[in-house]
Amino acid sequence: MFGWNSIRRRTAVTATIGLVAASAGLWAGLGSQAHAAGPVPTPDHTVVVVMENHAYSQVIGSSSAPYINNTLKAGGANLTQSFAITHPSQPNYYALFSGATQGITDDSCITPGFSSAANLGSEVIAAGGTWGSYNESLPSQGSTTCKSGNYAQKHNPWFGFKNVPTSTAKTFAQFPTDFTTLPKMSFVTPNLCSDMHDCSVSTGDTWIKNNLGAYATWAKTHNSLLVVTFDEDNSLSGNRIPTVLYGQPVTAGSSSATTYNHYNLLRTLEDLAGTSTHAGQAASASDITGIWAG
Repeated sequence: MFGWNSIRRRTAVTATIGLVAASAGLWAGLGSQAHAAGPVPTPDHTVVVVMENHAYSQVIGSSSAPYINNTLKAGGANLTQSFAITHPSQPNYYALFSGATQGITDDSCITPGFSSAANLGSEVIAAGGTWGSYNESLPSQGSTTCKSGNYAQKHNPWFGFKNVPTSTAKTFAQFPTDFTTLPKMSFVTPNLCSDMHDCSVSTGDTWIKNNLGAYATWAKTHNSLLVVTFDEDNSLSGNRIPTVLYGQPVTAGSSSATTYNHYNLLRTLEDLAGTSTHAGQAASASDITGIWAG
């Protein structure tokens, strides 16, 4: 039989082992939770540029895209499993902007203001923030024309919504040089050559560097963010697309292998902008995590 002192010693050892095990489990749980979840940051400005029709492997790791790879990816965050929603182009833009394709199945010119559904622009405005788009080769601010030279309305989903003022659609010539005057949330739409649709990966990469490189550099030290993504792939890679985020709120050189799509990106953009609502399928999508600086 065990003496009283022996029993006390065994009880103390058992309690200590249990406490250590519980502590280990707690820290493991906290570590896992911190890695898997957590709020997105609140940048002062977010600029999203949407490029065209290229798969992940055509851009990421390609010598034809030195700026995207050597600056934005290397100094930012790379989503290795980012996917578009569908084909062709236009429904993806509506999915990214409003959480649904809004019944659009092709690239036909839409009737301006055909929908009153919630969308990123309307939500940012309702939350008291500022929204705008900068559209290369758009004939004039607020123009709802279907096509003009290398400009195509199919890449500008904001024109489909009556709750987004057409005046918030500006020409790219109006993109400010004083970046503090940018809206809290804005999209940039290059024309059909600059976005890699009709021209090469190299052409699009150079366009981003020449036209948004100064903003990207500024964003690194001014709590701001640049997001580069694509509408769809080349129809040969399961719709896996490049998506890179760059700026002060992002951990430099980070990556995420979590599977995300346009609805996840929309959800994240809404939360970055501090909206209180989420449009369409963004309401049930998760935020992009694991890439944000502490």
